[in-house]
Amino acid sequence: MQEEYSIEVDNIKKSFRVYYDKGFTLKEASLFKKRRSYEMRSVIDGISFKVKKGEAVALIGQNGCGKSTTLKMLTRIIYPDSGSIKMHGRVSSLLELGAGFHSDMTGRENIFINAAIFGLTHREIKARLNDIIEFSELGDYIDNPVRTYSSGMYMRLAFAVAINVDADILLIDEILVVGDAAFQEKCFDKLEEILKRGTTIVLVSHDQAQIERICDRCIWISDGKIKAEGKPGDINPKYLEYLSKRGLDKKAENGEKNQFR
Repeated sequence: MQEEYSIEVDNIKKSFRVYYDKGFTLKEASLFKKRRSYEMRSVIDGISFKVKKGEAVALIGQNGCGKSTTLKMLTRIIYPDSGSIKMHGRVSSLLELGAGFHSDMTGRENIFINAAIFGLTHREIKARLNDIIEFSELGDYIDNPVRTYSSGMYMRLAFAVAINVDADILLIDEILVVGDAAFQEKCFDKLEEILKRGTTIVLVSHDQAQIERICDRCIWISDGKIKAEGKPGDINPKYLEYLSKRGLDKKAENGEKNQFR
């Protein structure tokens, strides 16, 4: 890996099995073998990109285009069928809300579990504990079971842990849309701060204002391929125009169908 890059993605591909009518019991699997028939559906089809150290990159595209799948492959939650991904440094991620949390444990206990997953030692977690709790603004709720938390409280705790593990690479998937406006602003102030310290950020988002605020570059994914990439100010208008055209095409198609009913 070249030293200037934190992430190198080279021609990755990913497909999933989509079952037509899957049997869940042993009896169903034995008696109705045809129900286990499936098709392979390609989600990512030959994506390549590099992210420099200290760069913030947004992955954009319609739902189902493959951007979240790409992010999960970067975190090694899933692996590509072919191609390679190289990550340089400690990785922290904010993917599904509450991922890695145990619902019956307290917020404080979950801090230790979640931070340990990111590679911190017990001593390092204790040293950062007060900063994490203070940033989360959970106060006395930190000692309540997280199953009693609202989605906003989940996000506060997850974000507070993720940005306090001193990661070299931070991966974020839409989680920042959760929570009140004041805390969202606090989160973006923190992201700008850690970017200045040289942390690399890859963000999946539909919020173009957020993207233009913190990202240096956009990668537009469509049907599992990279359609375009460049500065957010250049890519976002093209993406909006594409969405608008698709919307008009669908309306016209539905109008034609209605004429024959």
